[in-house]
Amino acid sequence: MRHSIFTLIPILFLALGCAPEDTTPWVDLFNGDNLDGWSRLGGEAVYTVEDGEVVGTTVLNTPNSFLCTDEHFSDFILEYEFKLDAATNSGVQIRSNSYPEYNNNRVHGYQIEIDPSDRAWTGGIYDEARRGWLYPLQDMPEAQEAYRHLEWNKVRVEAIGDTFRVWVNDIPTAHLVDDMTREGFFGLQVHGIGDNQDNEGINIRWRNIRIVTEQPGLYAREIALPAVDNYNKLTFSEEDWGWELLWDGETTEGWRGAKLEDFPESGWEISDGVLTVSESGGEESRAGGDIVTLDTYSDFELRVDFKLTPGANSGIKYFVDTELNKAEGSAIGLEYQLLDDELHPDAKLGNHEGSRTLGSLYDLIKAENKNSNPIGEWNHARIVSSGNHVEHWLNGRRLLQYKRNTPEFNQLVQESKYKVWPGFGTWEEGYLLLQDHGNRVSFRNIKIKTD
Repeated sequence: MRHSIFTLIPILFLALGCAPEDTTPWVDLFNGDNLDGWSRLGGEAVYTVEDGEVVGTTVLNTPNSFLCTDEHFSDFILEYEFKLDAATNSGVQIRSNSYPEYNNNRVHGYQIEIDPSDRAWTGGIYDEARRGWLYPLQDMPEAQEAYRHLEWNKVRVEAIGDTFRVWVNDIPTAHLVDDMTREGFFGLQVHGIGDNQDNEGINIRWRNIRIVTEQPGLYAREIALPAVDNYNKLTFSEEDWGWELLWDGETTEGWRGAKLEDFPESGWEISDGVLTVSESGGEESRAGGDIVTLDTYSDFELRVDFKLTPGANSGIKYFVDTELNKAEGSAIGLEYQLLDDELHPDAKLGNHEGSRTLGSLYDLIKAENKNSNPIGEWNHARIVSSGNHVEHWLNGRRLLQYKRNTPEFNQLVQESKYKVWPGFGTWEEGYLLLQDHGNRVSFRNIKIKTD
């Protein structure tokens, strides 16, 4: 039998015991000599370099500590090895951040878990300081057995777009679809141990930390796990923490028209887990009209994903009184503005300059410190109401905060279009509202916590 040279080359490699050269464009994140390019955040755990390894050591009475890359990353393939000297919880942060306004610089974001306990969830995905467990290894015996205690373990993480894949010692452990955070730093965690002296001085070791950022999709692997997404679902931890879904992703249950007893018959559509208000020319509440929750709320934390089309205008309202305005136009309430700031003229209007831009308290307070994703991509709104204190957040950054029922707030109202509505924004409770402003805007992942 004749063989072409292309057939003989792999046979020759096998005969000589050689493997084809790895042409993956790996870049070392740790140089093996010092911690240049890394900074400690959070607690006071000790990080040193020994024999080409990063060594993190537990200390008493300090919160979780993280040795973090100074550089931020978006899409990547990450590989690293780790070893525990004793049983202690740890992990590696990916796409994580630290902001002054977020719990006083607390590190938060996705974490690839290191869990040597009997639970054995090493290689699962945890959302540090935010939503808790996103991908636990519950009822996954093969994945739970991947970790080798007191030995070196190799982890591969692929984060490409909204898809995360994880392997521990070449065994698949997680396949998650989630887009809460688009980019951030890496961090090597030393978990806090409180005052437990038995856990003092435990070492966690990492080595061979390398990354691909140049077209990582070209080097992605197939994974023998079905993808799990978190859209219109409560995470494993959110269920325990008392969160509720305000929209189930499939029906109109829990919502009605702001000026109707039932959900609008037209003007809103549901498709593939997305709730969308239809385009109708940009007029306020002229098509399907606003929709509101069936229940009213006072103290709450609300999360809503939204996606704008070019030039779109809409809003998320709270403390809404549907009895105030029975005429044309939108129902009355405080508004988290949704707007294409570049194309919509409202961005340049308002009694206070910029108070009608994306994330602003509409016509009252301008949003600052914005980090919005491009028009046509999903953004994540968060509204926190506790007593009279209210905060607006966008993609993990706080845009503004204020107090209702204060002289300062009342003055803002008197300077705005809302001065014609007595007691505006001071009510003890109200409905939550998604606005029909005549432009195509989509919503999903509508969740609330009231405890």
